[in-house]
Amino acid sequence: MDDYDLRLVELYDDANPDGPDHEFYRLLADEKNARSILDVGCGTGILTATFVRPGRTVVGIDPSRNMINYAAERVDGRAVRWILGDSRDIPHEAFDYAVMTGNVAQHIPDGEWERTLEDINTALRDRGVLAFESRNPNTRAWENWAAEDTRIRDTTSGPVREWTEASETAPGEVRLTSHSLFMASGHHVVEQLVLAFRDRQVIQQQLADAGFVVDGVWSDWNRTPCTDDSPLMVFEAHRE
Repeated sequence: MDDYDLRLVELYDDANPDGPDHEFYRLLADEKNARSILDVGCGTGILTATFVRPGRTVVGIDPSRNMINYAAERVDGRAVRWILGDSRDIPHEAFDYAVMTGNVAQHIPDGEWERTLEDINTALRDRGVLAFESRNPNTRAWENWAAEDTRIRDTTSGPVREWTEASETAPGEVRLTSHSLFMASGHHVVEQLVLAFRDRQVIQQQLADAGFVVDGVWSDWNRTPCTDDSPLMVFEAHRE
Protein backbone atom coordinates (compact mmCIF):
# COMPACT_ATOMS: atom_id res chain seq x y z
CA MET A 1 0.00 0.00 0.00
CA ASP A 2 1.55 3.31 -1.11
CA ASP A 3 -0.49 5.53 1.20
CA TYR A 4 -3.67 5.59 3.21
CA ASP A 5 -6.76 6.60 1.28
CA LEU A 6 -7.57 10.21 2.16
CA ARG A 7 -11.21 9.34 2.85
CA LEU A 8 -10.12 6.93 5.57
CA VAL A 9 -7.54 9.34 6.98
CA GLU A 10 -10.32 11.87 7.55
CA LEU A 11 -12.28 9.27 9.53
CA TYR A 12 -9.32 7.87 11.46
CA ASP A 13 -9.71 9.89 14.66
CA ASP A 14 -13.37 8.93 15.03
CA ALA A 15 -12.48 5.25 14.77
CA ASN A 16 -9.44 5.59 17.03
CA PRO A 17 -10.37 8.21 19.65
CA ASP A 18 -8.34 9.41 22.62
CA GLY A 19 -8.47 6.83 25.38
CA PRO A 20 -6.56 4.98 28.13
CA ASP A 21 -3.71 4.11 25.75
CA HIS A 22 -3.08 7.80 25.03
CA GLU A 23 -3.35 8.61 28.71
CA PHE A 24 -0.70 5.99 29.51
CA TYR A 25 1.77 7.57 27.08
CA ARG A 26 1.03 11.09 28.34
CA LEU A 27 1.46 10.09 31.98
CA LEU A 28 4.74 8.36 31.20
CA ALA A 29 5.99 11.52 29.50
CA ASP A 30 5.15 13.50 32.62
CA GLU A 31 6.67 10.87 34.94
CA LYS A 32 9.93 11.08 33.02
CA ASN A 33 9.78 14.88 32.91
CA ALA A 34 10.26 14.64 29.15
CA ARG A 35 11.23 17.97 27.62
CA SER A 36 11.55 16.58 24.09
CA ILE A 37 9.27 13.90 22.62
CA LEU A 38 9.45 11.92 19.39
CA ASP A 39 6.35 10.15 18.03
CA VAL A 40 7.37 7.62 15.36
CA GLY A 41 4.46 6.63 13.13
CA CYS A 42 2.35 9.48 14.46
CA GLY A 43 -0.48 9.08 11.94
CA THR A 44 -3.02 11.89 12.16
CA GLY A 45 -1.30 13.27 15.25
CA ILE A 46 -4.30 12.75 17.53
CA LEU A 47 -1.99 11.74 20.40
CA THR A 48 1.08 13.68 19.30
CA ALA A 49 -0.63 17.05 19.62
CA THR A 50 -1.62 16.33 23.22
CA PHE A 51 2.03 15.99 24.25
CA VAL A 52 2.52 19.73 23.76
CA ARG A 53 3.37 21.61 26.95
CA PRO A 54 5.12 24.93 27.61
CA GLY A 55 8.86 24.36 27.40
CA ARG A 56 8.50 20.97 25.65
CA THR A 57 9.37 20.20 22.02
CA VAL A 58 7.35 17.58 20.15
CA VAL A 59 8.17 15.95 16.81
CA GLY A 60 5.81 13.67 14.89
CA ILE A 61 7.07 11.58 11.96
CA ASP A 62 5.13 9.32 9.61
CA PRO A 63 5.73 7.80 6.15
CA SER A 64 2.17 8.56 4.96
CA ARG A 65 1.90 11.89 3.16
CA ASN A 66 -1.86 11.96 3.66
CA MET A 67 -1.50 11.33 7.38
CA ILE A 68 1.19 13.98 7.86
CA ASN A 69 -0.72 16.54 5.81
CA TYR A 70 -3.78 15.92 7.97
CA ALA A 71 -1.72 16.19 11.16
CA ALA A 72 -0.11 19.44 10.01
CA GLU A 73 -3.56 21.01 9.66
CA ARG A 74 -4.62 20.18 13.22
CA VAL A 75 -5.53 23.29 15.18
CA ASP A 76 -4.13 21.66 18.32
CA GLY A 77 -0.94 20.58 16.57
CA ARG A 78 0.56 23.88 15.48
CA ALA A 79 3.35 23.61 18.06
CA VAL A 80 4.39 20.17 16.75
CA ARG A 81 7.08 19.73 14.09
CA TRP A 82 5.66 17.28 11.54
CA ILE A 83 8.03 15.27 9.35
CA LEU A 84 7.23 13.05 6.37
CA GLY A 85 9.43 9.96 6.58
CA ASP A 86 10.52 7.05 8.72
CA SER A 87 13.18 6.50 11.38
CA ARG A 88 15.93 7.40 8.93
CA ASP A 89 14.52 10.93 8.85
CA ILE A 90 14.53 11.54 12.61
CA PRO A 91 16.15 14.93 13.31
CA HIS A 92 19.68 14.90 14.70
CA GLU A 93 18.80 16.05 18.18
CA ALA A 94 18.58 14.28 21.51
CA PHE A 95 15.09 13.27 22.69
CA ASP A 96 14.04 12.36 26.22
CA TYR A 97 11.14 10.15 25.21
CA ALA A 98 10.02 8.28 22.09
CA VAL A 99 6.76 6.46 21.41
CA MET A 100 5.28 4.20 18.75
CA THR A 101 1.54 3.89 19.30
CA GLY A 102 -1.51 2.37 17.62
CA ASN A 103 0.42 -0.89 17.13
CA VAL A 104 2.76 0.92 14.72
CA ALA A 105 5.42 -1.66 15.61
CA GLN A 106 3.44 -4.31 13.76
CA HIS A 107 3.33 -2.24 10.57
CA ILE A 108 7.13 -2.21 10.30
CA PRO A 109 8.49 -5.35 8.58
CA ASP A 110 11.46 -7.35 9.78
CA GLY A 111 14.73 -5.73 8.83
CA GLU A 112 13.21 -2.28 8.86
CA TRP A 113 11.97 -2.95 12.39
CA GLU A 114 15.43 -3.67 13.77
CA ARG A 115 16.77 -0.58 12.01
CA THR A 116 13.94 1.51 13.47
CA LEU A 117 14.87 0.47 17.00
CA GLU A 118 18.51 1.32 16.36
CA ASP A 119 17.60 4.70 14.87
CA ILE A 120 15.40 5.56 17.85
CA ASN A 121 18.14 4.49 20.26
CA THR A 122 20.55 6.83 18.49
CA ALA A 123 18.03 9.67 18.72
CA LEU A 124 17.52 9.35 22.48
CA ARG A 125 19.57 10.89 25.24
CA ASP A 126 21.34 8.59 27.69
CA ARG A 127 18.59 6.82 29.67
CA GLY A 128 15.99 8.23 27.30
CA VAL A 129 12.75 6.22 27.30
CA LEU A 130 11.02 4.29 24.52
CA ALA A 131 7.44 3.00 24.89
CA PHE A 132 5.24 1.12 22.44
CA GLU A 133 2.69 -1.68 22.26
CA SER A 134 2.25 -4.78 20.13
CA ARG A 135 -0.30 -7.59 20.04
CA ASN A 136 0.66 -10.95 21.48
CA PRO A 137 0.77 -13.59 18.70
CA ASN A 138 -0.14 -16.30 21.23
CA THR A 139 -3.75 -15.06 21.32
CA ARG A 140 -4.09 -15.10 17.49
CA ALA A 141 -6.25 -11.97 17.42
CA TRP A 142 -6.52 -12.01 13.62
CA GLU A 143 -8.77 -15.05 13.78
CA ASN A 144 -11.37 -12.94 15.58
CA TRP A 145 -11.00 -10.12 13.06
CA ALA A 146 -11.78 -12.47 10.22
CA ALA A 147 -14.78 -13.90 12.06
CA GLU A 148 -16.33 -10.53 12.94
CA ASP A 149 -19.55 -9.62 11.17
CA THR A 150 -19.85 -6.63 8.87
CA ARG A 151 -20.64 -3.44 10.75
CA ILE A 152 -22.09 -0.10 9.69
CA ARG A 153 -20.50 2.98 11.22
CA ASP A 154 -22.05 6.46 11.14
CA THR A 155 -19.45 9.00 10.01
CA THR A 156 -19.22 12.58 8.79
CA SER A 157 -19.31 11.09 5.27
CA GLY A 158 -22.48 9.17 6.02
CA PRO A 159 -22.83 5.49 6.88
CA VAL A 160 -19.83 3.31 6.08
CA ARG A 161 -20.07 -0.46 5.89
CA GLU A 162 -16.84 -2.08 7.12
CA TRP A 163 -15.51 -5.63 7.13
CA THR A 164 -12.15 -7.34 7.32
CA GLU A 165 -10.40 -10.36 5.87
CA ALA A 166 -7.31 -11.70 7.64
CA SER A 167 -5.06 -14.68 7.08
CA GLU A 168 -1.74 -15.89 8.41
CA THR A 169 0.54 -16.05 5.36
CA ALA A 170 3.63 -17.17 7.31
CA PRO A 171 4.50 -17.66 10.98
CA GLY A 172 4.19 -14.25 12.60
CA GLU A 173 2.91 -12.60 9.39
CA VAL A 174 -0.74 -11.71 8.85
CA ARG A 175 -2.20 -10.19 5.69
CA LEU A 176 -5.11 -7.88 6.45
CA THR A 177 -7.60 -6.68 3.85
CA SER A 178 -9.95 -3.95 5.07
CA HIS A 179 -13.10 -2.96 3.19
CA SER A 180 -14.91 0.36 3.62
CA LEU A 181 -18.05 0.89 1.56
CA PHE A 182 -19.26 4.50 1.64
CA MET A 183 -22.95 3.82 1.28
CA ALA A 184 -24.01 7.31 0.19
CA SER A 185 -21.57 7.49 -2.72
CA GLY A 186 -21.02 3.79 -3.38
CA HIS A 187 -17.24 4.19 -3.13
CA HIS A 188 -15.63 0.96 -2.03
CA VAL A 189 -12.16 1.45 -0.54
CA VAL A 190 -9.99 -1.65 -0.16
CA GLU A 191 -6.71 -1.44 1.74
CA GLN A 192 -4.21 -4.22 2.23
CA LEU A 193 -1.33 -4.45 4.65
CA VAL A 194 0.87 -7.03 6.31
CA LEU A 195 1.20 -7.06 10.09
CA ALA A 196 4.15 -8.57 11.95
CA PHE A 197 3.26 -10.51 15.11
CA ARG A 198 6.43 -10.86 17.21
CA ASP A 199 6.43 -12.63 20.55
CA ARG A 200 7.63 -11.08 23.78
CA GLN A 201 10.99 -12.83 23.88
CA VAL A 202 11.82 -11.82 20.32
CA ILE A 203 10.99 -8.16 20.93
CA GLN A 204 12.93 -8.08 24.18
CA GLN A 205 15.99 -9.49 22.43
CA GLN A 206 15.61 -7.02 19.57
CA LEU A 207 15.44 -4.17 22.07
CA ALA A 208 18.59 -5.44 23.80
CA ASP A 209 20.37 -5.78 20.45
CA ALA A 210 19.48 -2.16 19.66
CA GLY A 211 20.94 -0.93 22.95
CA PHE A 212 17.88 -0.79 25.20
CA VAL A 213 17.21 -2.08 28.71
CA VAL A 214 13.63 -3.32 29.16
CA ASP A 215 12.04 -1.80 32.28
CA GLY A 216 8.67 -3.49 32.01
CA VAL A 217 6.25 -5.38 29.77
CA TRP A 218 2.63 -4.72 30.64
CA SER A 219 -0.62 -6.40 29.65
CA ASP A 220 -2.72 -3.23 29.87
CA TRP A 221 -2.56 0.53 30.38
CA ASN A 222 -2.53 0.11 34.17
CA ARG A 223 0.88 -1.64 34.15
CA THR A 224 -0.42 -5.08 34.98
CA PRO A 225 2.48 -7.50 34.37
CA CYS A 226 2.27 -9.29 31.02
CA THR A 227 1.62 -13.04 30.89
CA ASP A 228 1.92 -15.56 28.05
CA ASP A 229 -1.79 -15.22 27.23
CA SER A 230 -2.11 -11.43 27.53
CA PRO A 231 -3.58 -10.07 24.27
CA LEU A 232 -1.54 -6.87 24.55
CA MET A 233 2.14 -6.29 25.30
CA VAL A 234 3.16 -2.76 26.31
CA PHE A 235 6.93 -2.30 26.33
CA GLU A 236 8.76 0.29 28.37
CA ALA A 237 12.54 0.53 27.91
CA HIS A 238 15.40 2.98 28.23
CA ARG A 239 18.61 3.61 26.35
CA GLU A 240 21.68 2.15 28.05
